[in-house]
Amino acid sequence: MDTKEIGSKLKRLQETVLTVLLANIPTKFIGSNLRTFFYRSIFRSLGKQVYLQDSIEFINTNCIEIGNGVQILRGANINAIGHPNNKISISDGVQIQQGVDIRALNDTHIQIEENTYIGPYVCIAGPGNIKIGKNCLIAAHSGLFANNHNFANPLEYIAKQGISRKGIVIEDDCWLGHNVTITDGVTIGRGCVIGAGSVVTKDIPPYSVAVGTPARVVKNRIQNKELVNLN
Repeated sequence: MDTKEIGSKLKRLQETVLTVLLANIPTKFIGSNLRTFFYRSIFRSLGKQVYLQDSIEFINTNCIEIGNGVQILRGANINAIGHPNNKISISDGVQIQQGVDIRALNDTHIQIEENTYIGPYVCIAGPGNIKIGKNCLIAAHSGLFANNHNFANPLEYIAKQGISRKGIVIEDDCWLGHNVTITDGVTIGRGCVIGAGSVVTKDIPPYSVAVGTPARVVKNRIQNKELVNLN
């Protein structure tokens, strides 16, 4: 076993010990302060005034970056395990609500930019790269899935035919309603509104309002400022 491998195993042991000991300390008993103080030694970077509730699961913390003023609520799972080049970047002011599941998987970079809100029980999963821009709102139970299973051969199990991975981009100032699904290869332009329950399978131009399964553009926010009700 070489020095690099020993160092990696020791780092993983340190992460396991700290997260097991500190993860379930109730927040009202200075749990968040204890977590941010001790977690600073195991994360790739951890900013100031970070609020971490109890019962958050972090995996492979040396691949996770958390900016200033980030809030992560209980039950979230942030997982960067599986490849040494995985990276999860959570920028300043991001809010991650309870039960959010973020998985970088295989050689993946997941990036959430400043002041974006991720609602309860949202799933954000590679292995394709995912970038969510600044000041976005992603409502509860939405899903961003940056991969597709290949299934061309009917004589072979789908699970054995591999996957494709193009990635997902959501530009700044977008609002995704409740239970929206974004599939692999999609770019959603700046300032878009995606109606609740929509399934987005193709690119959406900037400042569009899109609804349906599959989602279709029904209005442009620049040409027609009267927005449909998408609650």
